[in-house]
Amino acid sequence: MSGPGVSGGRLPEKVVALGGGTGLPSMLRGFKELMGHEATDGLTAIVTMTDDGGSSGRLRRGLGVPPPGDLRNCMVALASEEDLFSALFQHRFDEAGELGGHTLGNLVMAALTEQTGSFRRAIETSSQVLRIRGRILPATLDDVRLEAQLEDGSRLHGESTIGASDRAIRRIRLVPRRVRPAQGVLEAIAEADLIVIGPGSLYTSVVPNLLVDGIAEALRRSPATRIFIGNLVHERGEGRALKGAEHLGVLERHAGDALVDAIVVHDGTFDAVRLERYLGEGSRPLDWNGVPDDIPIHRAPLLADGPKLRHDPTATVNAILEAWRMHRAERASRWGNEG
Repeated sequence: MSGPGVSGGRLPEKVVALGGGTGLPSMLRGFKELMGHEATDGLTAIVTMTDDGGSSGRLRRGLGVPPPGDLRNCMVALASEEDLFSALFQHRFDEAGELGGHTLGNLVMAALTEQTGSFRRAIETSSQVLRIRGRILPATLDDVRLEAQLEDGSRLHGESTIGASDRAIRRIRLVPRRVRPAQGVLEAIAEADLIVIGPGSLYTSVVPNLLVDGIAEALRRSPATRIFIGNLVHERGEGRALKGAEHLGVLERHAGDALVDAIVVHDGTFDAVRLERYLGEGSRPLDWNGVPDDIPIHRAPLLADGPKLRHDPTATVNAILEAWRMHRAERASRWGNEG
């Protein structure tokens, strides 16, 4: 993946991005656009596999297949001809009828699982059909669901239920507790030069990856630069009361130790119309004061155009690469002084 990028300077040889939801596809799209057609062999996405709602949840319950939705979104983001395949794989059938609410891509992956006898093969075949530029790995292929222990001692079960709740969460767990990482996941982390965590829903898109056996340890041991992408605004529901520094604390608590070398956050204004809508829904720009001094925060304008507050893929990846270069330079300088 090395070579000159749009943002200038060298690029990392191997990038791993962890997450789910809408945040991970955005980062993948940014890396694909920035690095060009020939430069995505070293890009790996590790995708959360706890979705139990919508089309994915129905296929889990009805056919017993792992949830394909987040994987499908990542495939479309990395597709060589994204405009063509986005319309096809992302097509959602009207609510009426037995197919109502399903997306075509989810059904294709379920059908490929039956044909090949393997969900892993279904991912590989779909990736070949879409000619994706990069590699997509599920965090686990085990049948796994989320459980939240709340501050009041009660528990919530299932990603969709947890995401809709505004009650304070003490800890997230997987059910079952011990879940094996999918083939290639730990190797990808060990070989990475750059690891990107987030953005996305903290408890349902980011943290679940850290709970799969071996992933948190592999991230802690990795020599790569590990960069956390801060959300733009407070989440509605599961994390609405948390500040940015508390997001970092949640990551470290679930990972078992320090996990992040740098943080990238939005620096700039929010237009009044979009911001007013989010404020009306109980969400506001995330405050990143209080982060420990030894973790640098890289601030840049990251906001995309459009009706929703979303990260701009190219601007965000440019900021990530700048943070990566600065961390590498700082580490090289420190090693030089120590030597």
